[in-house]
Amino acid sequence: MTFPPNTILERAKHIKLLIFDVDGVLTDGSIIIGDNGEEYKTFNARDGHGMKLLQFTGVKIGIITGRTCQAVSHRMTSLGIDLLYQGQQMKMPAFEAMLTQLSLTPQQCAYVGDDWVDLSIMEKVGLAVAVADAAPLVREKADWITPSRGGRGAAREVCECIMHAQNTLADQIERHYSI
Repeated sequence: MTFPPNTILERAKHIKLLIFDVDGVLTDGSIIIGDNGEEYKTFNARDGHGMKLLQFTGVKIGIITGRTCQAVSHRMTSLGIDLLYQGQQMKMPAFEAMLTQLSLTPQQCAYVGDDWVDLSIMEKVGLAVAVADAAPLVREKADWITPSRGGRGAAREVCECIMHAQNTLADQIERHYSI
């Protein structure tokens, strides 16, 4: 496994809440619309597994997305994520609600985004992450850019980075894989 520079790992040590955008971060950004108008999304199984592993270590996971979609609700329920804010065109109020609910500071949070709407939160958190295929301005403002694209392993990389920084990755590997 390859991890980011020590400056990023130092920031990741203090993360207690990891927040993801959905479209372009947990998915590749594609929106499939069926004949009945219902939206469908494709999620990466390894990303989801990384999110579950990180939760086992005590780090909370939150979701803030601009769109509203039942597929997102179902996926997050299956991952045990209850900090879910959909339909958030302005994401800062949802972020502030999470901070209040969990009694955290912005510096204890990491945020993974891909587009301009994510920048307001990325400028506040302790660790701002952009996926590899994020908009250029988002990559420029990020503390770290994942090697993988959104929906293609980026979320797993962030989860493993945080576990590595917090010295919980080896325990999770041993716990789940008996290596």
